[in-house]
Amino acid sequence: MSIDLLTPLAEVAVLVGDALRRHGIRGVLTGGACASLHSGGAYVSRDVDYILPAETRLTGVDAALLTIGFHREGNRYVHPRCHFFVEFPAGPLAIGQDMTPRPILVRSGNARALSLSATDACRDRLAAFYHWGDRQALEVAVQIAKVNRLNIQRIRNWSSDEGADARFEEFLQAVRAARQG
Repeated sequence: MSIDLLTPLAEVAVLVGDALRRHGIRGVLTGGACASLHSGGAYVSRDVDYILPAETRLTGVDAALLTIGFHREGNRYVHPRCHFFVEFPAGPLAIGQDMTPRPILVRSGNARALSLSATDACRDRLAAFYHWGDRQALEVAVQIAKVNRLNIQRIRNWSSDEGADARFEEFLQAVRAARQG
């Protein structure tokens, strides 16, 4: 598959993960592109974030992404025919204080990549809402909940561990309203 200006973000994200996987690099899709994937495109980010194992060498990442047309410019990877860029935020893979996210395998055509699950992508967006009051992150979490079956008990328990019981209730109310509307 080739990437061009019309390639949707979710497809670019999976193609990046597949290129990493084919080069033996275990990256996990997180952040806005992951939220876009699990919200059915209701949210669109400008970048694709993958968390990599600490021992990953940039030369391996360079080689992997070059196979799909991305090259490194500073701390990001860009593609001449793509609106989106790729970044690798510092790990470890975590959501708030939880260091045990459970990546899943996602597909786009023949491409496969590891990603946060819909439940964990929702928690990732909720973390921004809980800790920084990011209302857009709450809206995206609601969209993820609207189009996916989530492990609400896992989110509730994690929210309590994060000290965000009241904000979790606000999230639940917003989900109910979105499902009724």
